[in-house]
Amino acid sequence: MLNKIPVFKPCLSEEEILASREALELGWLGPGSYVKDFEEKIASLIKVPSDRVIAVNTGTSAVHLGLLLLDIKPGDEVITPSFNNIADFHCIRYLGGNPVFCDIKEENLTINPETIDGLISEKTKAIISLDYGSALHDYSAVMSVAQKYNIPVLYDACHSFASKNSQGDMVGSQSDICVFSFDPVKNITCIDGGAIIVSDASSASKLRHMRQLGQMQAQEKLYSNDRSFTYDVEDIGFRYHLANLHAAIGIQQLNKLDDMRTKRQMIYARYLENIKNEHIILPPEINSGIFPFIFVVRVNKNRSNFIAHCRENGVDTGIHWQPGHQFSFFKECRTGHLSVTNKISKEIVTLPMYPDLSGNEIEHVINTVNTYKV
Repeated sequence: MLNKIPVFKPCLSEEEILASREALELGWLGPGSYVKDFEEKIASLIKVPSDRVIAVNTGTSAVHLGLLLLDIKPGDEVITPSFNNIADFHCIRYLGGNPVFCDIKEENLTINPETIDGLISEKTKAIISLDYGSALHDYSAVMSVAQKYNIPVLYDACHSFASKNSQGDMVGSQSDICVFSFDPVKNITCIDGGAIIVSDASSASKLRHMRQLGQMQAQEKLYSNDRSFTYDVEDIGFRYHLANLHAAIGIQQLNKLDDMRTKRQMIYARYLENIKNEHIILPPEINSGIFPFIFVVRVNKNRSNFIAHCRENGVDTGIHWQPGHQFSFFKECRTGHLSVTNKISKEIVTLPMYPDLSGNEIEHVINTVNTYKV
């Protein structure tokens, strides 16, 4: 019997350990030169100007700052799928706003643009659209609805960093506001970290000061591992900066991004080709531009039994996510018809997928899924 196979495992090696040591020995633990280098590498990858990438301490912080940039205020409504991470819902509530829950597409579990229109009201101030698992949502369709009503869109791409859309454009290169997460389980990790990409220089400058408690410090000085002790504060701010240590790890992750993408694509393809069980619904195929994040199947009968079967065979599983409208804190939020969300929330199961998954472990996961019986 193999050791237990976790559902997630970060791809860390000697390079990250050495980079961490160098960052610690530098002795500059706050935002500094490594953060600047990390932002520039992301900008080069996504093909946006380097000053439009703002690294922060978490993906949640990036969402919060994005909504602040959209001027969400108490009583405002933000439309988002109920099938989303709770971080987005909380960020709306941080600002006194209310999430309004729309439905998703059954074929790939991403936001269904057709369910947005009927939820728009005079209180609607933004839409959060997002990718899920290893699938990109129909961004152009969401934008079509948003432009019809002159409503801004925040693109939550926490599941799709380093992916390309069907036109070959990098995710984050075409949107006004896009956010990424680099937490412990994402495609690349900074231990914890995030980034927000904006389309104009003035917004980027504003965000750089907001992530530093509103301190109007010269970024060039911080990026050279130095700081000022006198400054002005012109707006609200938060302690949302990315630490040099975490950025140093992120840089090493970016250096091996192509290899990690190839390995994840291989695992995804082997699962699709070899999992054959009448009780398991597989996710859709992906194109070569996708950097797959998680592999989510649907169990059409007795999900709890399937999870127990996997556990008994040493295979860890997850559930990503529980719908927002089912949580006590958000149960009073306005919703549309959520038939797909309600259906799939009882079926989804995340299988192990990470670059260091061995061939034997992949085969063991496949065999475990295929031997499940109702």
